Amino acid sequence: MALEMKVPTVGESITEVTIAKWNKQDGDYVEADEIICELESDKATFELNAETSGTLKIIAAEGDTLEIGATICEIDESGAPAKGDEKPAAETAAPATSGGGKGEVMEMKVPAVGESITEVTIANWLKGSGDFVEIDDVLCEIESDKATFELTAEATGILSIVAEEGETLEIGATICKIEVTDAAPAGAAKESVSTEQSAPAASEGNYASGHASPAAGKILAEKGISPEQVKGTGKDGRITKEDALAAKKPAPAAEKPKSAPAPTPAPAVGGEREQRRQKMTSLRKTISKRLVAVKNETAMLTTFNEVDMKPVMDLRSKYKEQFKDKYQVGLGFMSFFTKACCMALQEFPAVNAMIDGDEIVYNDFCDVSIAVSAPKGLVVPVIRNAESMSFDGIEKEIIRLATRARDNKLTIDEMTGGTFTITNGGIFGSMLSTPIINAPQSAILGMHNIVQRPVAVNGEVVIRPIMYVALSYDHRIIDGRESVGFLVRVKQLLEDPSRLLLGI
Repeated sequence: MALEMKVPTVGESITEVTIAKWNKQDGDYVEADEIICELESDKATFELNAETSGTLKIIAAEGDTLEIGATICEIDESGAPAKGDEKPAAETAAPATSGGGKGEVMEMKVPAVGESITEVTIANWLKGSGDFVEIDDVLCEIESDKATFELTAEATGILSIVAEEGETLEIGATICKIEVTDAAPAGAAKESVSTEQSAPAASEGNYASGHASPAAGKILAEKGISPEQVKGTGKDGRITKEDALAAKKPAPAAEKPKSAPAPTPAPAVGGEREQRRQKMTSLRKTISKRLVAVKNETAMLTTFNEVDMKPVMDLRSKYKEQFKDKYQVGLGFMSFFTKACCMALQEFPAVNAMIDGDEIVYNDFCDVSIAVSAPKGLVVPVIRNAESMSFDGIEKEIIRLATRARDNKLTIDEMTGGTFTITNGGIFGSMLSTPIINAPQSAILGMHNIVQRPVAVNGEVVIRPIMYVALSYDHRIIDGRESVGFLVRVKQLLEDPSRLLLGI
């Protein structure tokens, strides 16, 4: 009896998933709870476990997109399949498909010669119908509207031309055929031999053939015509005076045989120039769609400021060992920024609000989203009620969420419901950026790298570790006064961390 496995419900608002990868093959015997494939939604990646033990029958292939509840595979609980019976069949089938080769007629088609080129013209054939050609011999030259290309033989054999010179063909049209052979046919060899033999026979003709009489020779010399260019009508082919008088100097124009100089090859470019195409994952498509939507649907604006990080760095240096010994976690910058943002969000509630239809939703809690670069793309897990957490609580929660993100273990609940986002491009070396709002939130803070810069302090130039910070916000609900005030407040709290403890 076969059990149908269907796409499970993986989260609110998710209506479809994509088969990212099958961990088992069709016909494999699987155990109950064994991971058989990975599913991707527009928010996260999930693993699908076998609901029973038995023989797997895959119904949806990798890359297929299925709605929730659609059948993804079947498991036959009656037992493992007799794989041995199928394998020999496949093996015996292989020889049947091989073959071809000698005697086969290969159709050569116009190859794709470049992006946006849809047709080519046969410039000239370098081989004729019936010629014996070897693989990689240049058969003809084809022209597109951008360049000229050489077409080489794809097999060894007898050429049969289908498209003549001057014809215009679409990409993929048949240009010629090659009857595949191992070597040149005997007839062709004989012909070449007989031609070679006939040449000396002609040269061995009688003396008169091709010779001009003295009068004819004088006339030809005056005309500048070589006797070889005149056909004699006298006895045994001798060139008579009449032949010489009638002879005309051949037009010099026939320089055609110079056979169009081969196009000078473009200078070789060093290095590899390969490209590869990869299908976008559902997560990447969703990120792309949402970022563009935010740019188009909000009145996004960015304001900047700079923070002297010396007080925070001094505090970290002074207490980082005791902090780690007591809380078993390092004291990073993120906890300072999260605490500073939470205090500022409570003072500027519009920055922590969002638009819902015709209403503005204000939040009296701070669920801070942290942008994390995961292997499959950017994810934004949420620190709940960050405003009530301690420094060590924030650091531990960040480590927990970042680890789950990098292991693709985040759940939908862990990534939804944030009210404000912090992103740290500084860990990648960014000096300044304009982060994009994480909709439906209304603002995002961008952290950047810390650089030693000369600044004026109390009328003197000193070197301080400076970080530029950026706040992108939706100008529809956040005014300039609130956005600038929020960022200034964050700056004040970071440049005097004791205010974080006192709440002033």
